[in-house]
Amino acid sequence: MLRAAALLLLVAPAPLLAQAAPVNAPAGVYELEKTHASITWRVKHLGLSMYTARFTGFDSAITLDPKNPTASSVTATIDPMSVRTDYPFPEKEDFDKVVGERFLKGKEHPKISFRSTRLVATGPTTGTLTGDLTLGGVTRPVSLDVTLNGAIEHPFRKVPVLGFSARGTLKRSAFGLTDLVGPIGDEVEILIEAEYLKKP
Repeated sequence: MLRAAALLLLVAPAPLLAQAAPVNAPAGVYELEKTHASITWRVKHLGLSMYTARFTGFDSAITLDPKNPTASSVTATIDPMSVRTDYPFPEKEDFDKVVGERFLKGKEHPKISFRSTRLVATGPTTGTLTGDLTLGGVTRPVSLDVTLNGAIEHPFRKVPVLGFSARGTLKRSAFGLTDLVGPIGDEVEILIEAEYLKKP
């Protein structure tokens, strides 16, 4: 019996073995603290470098269940026209607008949205967050590797605050964003840093 149990532990998928630790924070809705949040994305350019850009217009909220963190949920919205590429010659071309309209279809579809559907613990403070992403008018599931960096009372605002990092990848062609796939990579890497303050 013991040998069978040990064998089961060895072959069981990691998420089944992991258990999220309770979060030392009150239950409720937490709103994004935008001054300490970023959404950056990277895509391969000509196979030579990872071209990096970011969004400046976005919002998000978490509904936290501290006793059972995997029962918590996340929503987010992004303005695709808020992309910032730091193109060095703005007098020649509004490259941010080109990327927003041409590559992200931001004029036709002015909102990117995400709504979580499942959170699976991979460790006491890590998990895989899966949800429905709507991008370019297409909705598909995506997954992010999420880390809870901390849950404390904000030292200045004196309210509960949560801090997270998240990483993931998606195929832009899966959302119908196929412009220049080849010279510009299909796989997009997403990097998120965020702090959330408890809503009063």
